[in-house]
Order: sequence, then C-alpha cells, then structure tokens
Amino acid sequence: MRPGFDWNDLRYFLAVARSGTISQAGRMLAADHATVARRISALEAALGVSLFVRNARGYSLTRQGEALLEQAGRIEIEAGQLEERLGGGQISASGAVKISALEGIGNFFLAGRLARFAAAHPRLAVELLTIQQVVSMSRRDTDILITLTPPESRKLVSEKLTDYRLFVFGTKDYLNAHKPIRSAQDLRGHDFAFYIDELIFTRGLDYLTELEPSLRARLQCSSIHAQLEAACAGQQLCLLPGYVAQSRPELVAVLAQTLHLQRSYWAMVHADLVHSMPVKLALAFIRQEIKNAAPLFLGNDLLAAAPKTGSS
Repeated sequence: MRPGFDWNDLRYFLAVARSGTISQAGRMLAADHATVARRISALEAALGVSLFVRNARGYSLTRQGEALLEQAGRIEIEAGQLEERLGGGQISASGAVKISALEGIGNFFLAGRLARFAAAHPRLAVELLTIQQVVSMSRRDTDILITLTPPESRKLVSEKLTDYRLFVFGTKDYLNAHKPIRSAQDLRGHDFAFYIDELIFTRGLDYLTELEPSLRARLQCSSIHAQLEAACAGQQLCLLPGYVAQSRPELVAVLAQTLHLQRSYWAMVHADLVHSMPVKLALAFIRQEIKNAAPLFLGNDLLAAAPKTGSS
C-alpha cells in the first residue's frame, strides 16, 4: 500500500460509488462537499489510479474503480461483522439510507414505523421518498425501492415483501343514497375517484377497469391520499388498498368477498448494496414490520366482515 493511504477514505469512496454524486455522498456521511471531494482525491493519489470519471451527471466508476468497489464492499461487510461481535451482538450503523416507496405503503404504513427505526439508530440518517413517478435505480436515486413488479436487471436484487388486496370503498351515506351494488356490473352506475390516466407511471396501478372494463373515473387525482379524501367526502366510490382505507371508519367495503383485486409489493436493492449495514438494517426492519401486518395487507378483517350476498 502506498504512503498516505487512509482506510477511512474507503467510506467516502463507497458513498460516492453508490450515490453517483459528491453531494449525495456528503448527505450519507454527514460531511460537506469539499471534505468528500478531498478524500476521494487523496484516495486516488494514494492508489495512483483514477477511480471515477467526472461528468455532467455525476461520478461514474472507472475500470479500476469497479475493481475497488468489490474489494471495499467486502471490507465494509467484515468491519460491520467485527463491530457486531465486539459490541456483544448489538448491530448499529452510521451514515444514511434512502428508501423510495409507492405513496400508499410509504405514507400509510412505513412513515410511522420508520420513525421508530430512526429513533433506534441515532447515527443513521433515514430518508423516505414517497413516489408518484419512476425512480431510476441505475442512477442510484435510492438505496431501497419498494414497488409493484420485480426488476429485470441482474444488477438488482429483489424480494417479494407481501401480497395486498384492494377493495371498493364508499361512505354509508353514499351507499344508502345510490343504486344498490350486487355485482361488478352494478358499478357502472357509480362515479369513481381514481388516478389521472396520463400520470399512471407503472402498469400495476392501472387497475380500475380490472373490476369492470367500462368503469371510468369522474374525479381523477394524482395522489392516492386525494382519492381517499374524495371517497370520504361521500360523492364517489374509490378502489383502495384495504390497509389504507381501514384508517378511515367512515368508509365501508362494498362486496369485499367478490369485489377485490390483488397486487404484490417488492423490494429492490443494488447488488453491491446488499451487504451495506444501513441497507441491511432498514430492509430487515421493513421486512419484519410487513410480515407482522400480513392480515392488514390482505384485508382479512374486511373479508371476514363481508356479507355473503350483495349489499345495498
């Protein structure tokens, strides 16, 4: 190893390699832009190679940088394991972890629980981005992505987190004031709140016509939160995940036994981040919280309470 090499510079190297920018790496490490840039330059000088190509979009790894990434990742894993052993099994992490999740699970499930996770790991900065657009894993926009479909890229590692069910909801006042619903065909005579067609960014969210092909939304909203509020106002029906709507007691599930759809949530992580301690801790926490709430995601209470015949 050349004189001047500092093992700690590998932390900065990993952060820039994973985030693609100096500024994002600085946020991950709670360091300013100048410090990160200086540590990267010092590492390159100590190794005698260029690790990154600087361009308008950020920092891309050179061939030597790719080779170091693999080695540095292993060092990070071993350091984390050593810390765990010396700490008596207490696992901790520092830095940052960025989680991007669809709005429903992000706002209505993860936000409150991740607050507890952040409190339990005071040296770890936790970012939750609730998404209504495509997130680029190739540009390292996020560390953990929770979405509806598994990835096709071999550079991503995915796991299925849970199935969940969507149901038709309306207020009691709405259902009492409008035509009775005894089948999916009866939905044709009712107004719905749903997504704006042009803004549906993933096929898994385009589910209204799966219930009945002729259904159209009278009120279109870009946000599932807005759809929920519209349904609670008593002017439209709405097709919502059961775990989202069950937070509002004024909403009633319509023919839950027959009028429901099923989707799945998947978690994706870059292959080189799988062993990152912040990512491992966050993903393990999310996995366990979702497992504990499996009946909620599947709408078991709604199915159990549903009458066997039509409702009016």
